[in-house]
Amino acid sequence: MNKFISSGVALIIALFIFSSTVFVVDQRQYAIVFALGEMKKIINEPGLHFKLPPPFQNVLFLDKRILTIDSPESDRFITAEKKNILVDSFVKWHITDPKLYYISLGGEEQRANDRLNQIVKAALNDEITKRTVRDVISGERSKVMEALRTKVSAEAKEIGVEIIDVRLKRVDYVEQINNSVYDRMKAERTRVANELRSTGYAESEKIRADADKQSTVILAEAYREAEKLKGDGDGRASKIYAQAFDQNPEFYKFYRSLEAYRNSFKNKNDVLVIDPNSDFFHYFKGPGRQSK
Repeated sequence: MNKFISSGVALIIALFIFSSTVFVVDQRQYAIVFALGEMKKIINEPGLHFKLPPPFQNVLFLDKRILTIDSPESDRFITAEKKNILVDSFVKWHITDPKLYYISLGGEEQRANDRLNQIVKAALNDEITKRTVRDVISGERSKVMEALRTKVSAEAKEIGVEIIDVRLKRVDYVEQINNSVYDRMKAERTRVANELRSTGYAESEKIRADADKQSTVILAEAYREAEKLKGDGDGRASKIYAQAFDQNPEFYKFYRSLEAYRNSFKNKNDVLVIDPNSDFFHYFKGPGRQSK
């Protein structure tokens, strides 16, 4: 019985020792094998691996996946105009050099997050302090992110990390200057509206003046043409009258006298005070008779 118990205990101890010498590396992990506290080897490939039992050798696992740093609070920065803005950003990163990562940060992910946050804030401060609010929000936002990614990537390599992406999620004014910004935007829009109204009014006056000018020119040309036609008509009438006069002067005088009588006595109430022996009544006394 004692022999059976001893064999069982020995088997358990053997299994325990064997399990402490075997470890599995997941495809999402790096494994660093330490021998008496000294880094012995780094395993990149997934699978079953062996080591000496503790305390001779132990294993540290590092996450190989792409990790995200997304700060829950906005950071405040000052622009070139001395304006305070709030910036939310996030960083995508992963470990590329496990040995350097461990030497720099002790293999602790939280320390890596803190270090990368410091690097990102410093780079953001460098980029924002030399740009205006307008540039950061819209004008040069892509340039800011590109410069930010370049700076952060260069420093991240020194701790065995590669930066996949750095993005600005939100850029906003601090609460204290929102009202002044809105007032300035309103004043700017009002100025633009007034400028457009002035331009439109000036353009309408120009069009109206041009229309008045064209109207005056058209009326003047029409009046000139009418006067020309009237002059031509009067000239032709005079010519016809002259021809008629040359053909029969007495008849011409008689016809003109009839026209004068018709125009003088057109209405029943017309009154004419004149000497009956005047030339005006020459043909009243009889055609062809001479006045006395």
